[in-house]
Amino acid sequence: MPLPAPQELRTYFVTAVTANRRRLFQVESNANILLETLTHYRTQNRYQLHAFVIMPDHLHAIITPSPEVSLEKAMQFIKGGFSFRLKSKLDVWSRSFNESQILTLEKFEACKSYIEQNPVRAGLAPSPEMYNHGSAKKLDVIDPRPSHKGTSPFAQRRELTSPFAQRRETHEPIRSKT
Repeated sequence: MPLPAPQELRTYFVTAVTANRRRLFQVESNANILLETLTHYRTQNRYQLHAFVIMPDHLHAIITPSPEVSLEKAMQFIKGGFSFRLKSKLDVWSRSFNESQILTLEKFEACKSYIEQNPVRAGLAPSPEMYNHGSAKKLDVIDPRPSHKGTSPFAQRRELTSPFAQRRETHEPIRSKT
């Protein structure tokens, strides 16, 4: 059995979409059930929840699964847990989910901003803090940024060697170690 990935490689930006893009979470009680599901598995230490937004037909979140929980299992807790609680006879979720690994502090902050601004861009709220189903308003149900974000030598090396990495110029003087 392969060893699990180090925790600094296990933070993800995830998106789960409802089946046929049904606007399930437009109904307040359904959005509340999903929020309860997210917080239930968070308090059971299945994952850390760093940011989220529940949109009418999808969920965005930044999660770090616990060391013994795979990303796929964490998403199964969320999607399956919600479906069980909803008790719908129709399909609830699209079969898969989208994920993007977060290796740097910059990407973490960009994903968090994207999540928080999503209801504003969609015209659902004038500011992130005014949207009832997002982490910008529900600060008591989220975990802080992982302390290792931006500090992993692997993450720094991977970002520097990525063909998609933006080049950054610095004007700080080079200091010798003598």
